[in-house]
Amino acid sequence: MLSFNTTVPLAFDFLHTEDYFIFLFHIVFATSAVFLAGSVAIGILSTKSLRIQNRFIFMLNTSISDTLIGFSVYYLGLFDVQEGYPSRNGTFYILPSLLGVNVLTFLFAQIDRYVAVCHPFFYSRYITRPMIIATCVFCWFVTYLTLVLQNTAPVSKAAQISAISVMALQIVVITKVLMTIKLYIVARYQLARDPPSAEKENKKESLRIIVFVVICFLTLWCPSFVNIIVRQMTLYGLKFRNEATNLFAIMARFNALSTPAVYIWGSPALREAVKQTVWRRMCPKKKIR
Repeated sequence: MLSFNTTVPLAFDFLHTEDYFIFLFHIVFATSAVFLAGSVAIGILSTKSLRIQNRFIFMLNTSISDTLIGFSVYYLGLFDVQEGYPSRNGTFYILPSLLGVNVLTFLFAQIDRYVAVCHPFFYSRYITRPMIIATCVFCWFVTYLTLVLQNTAPVSKAAQISAISVMALQIVVITKVLMTIKLYIVARYQLARDPPSAEKENKKESLRIIVFVVICFLTLWCPSFVNIIVRQMTLYGLKFRNEATNLFAIMARFNALSTPAVYIWGSPALREAVKQTVWRRMCPKKKIR
């Protein structure tokens, strides 16, 4: 349960040298995630040529979520917070659930890229920008609707909802793995047969980005997910003093930094937009190459 005490103690007692390093790490990480993910979000919102492309709408959705994850680290990483049962100074899973938004967004982005490459005529006719925006809104809605039901239902019902959510996430993870393999095959063989064109390069770029992003996300997020499942279903699993020392949670939150970094690395158009709309304005006298 969320504590209503006027003060929340810090996550560390600073009796050991490593406490200072971990505390400083969370500050640097939170600031970096907010800056990088926020830069991507602003770059997309400020550039019309990017806003009208469906793939960048998915990037915008995850970048907004990643920016909020960065801000959440200022609380989860610096103060004595323990989500779950029993909770201590928790947030009813409101902040950790931001990763759930990204899980669903990546899944729909993978499906979007597959349809765009394998069924271009159907895609151009039926997959519209309002539909993509509605899909991104749905990712937020279903994530937090499940959370509201879990937090307001009786304990027995909440346990059932939690179990169903875990099973659903397992299905989503398996689907994401299969879609990643499928997209890799499509990128390697089907696009290789297409004649050179600007559209082909855009498709290759978008497929490369989503494959790298999903691989990074699963690599960093799955250890935490597996540990949660093991703890819920058995007497085993690793337990940590708080969220600030939870290595698996730290790894999962690191996606808030790696995902926008992959976006900027993989898309020259986005990289240029971020430079022009954010970085140059922050450093007007320094030339950014």
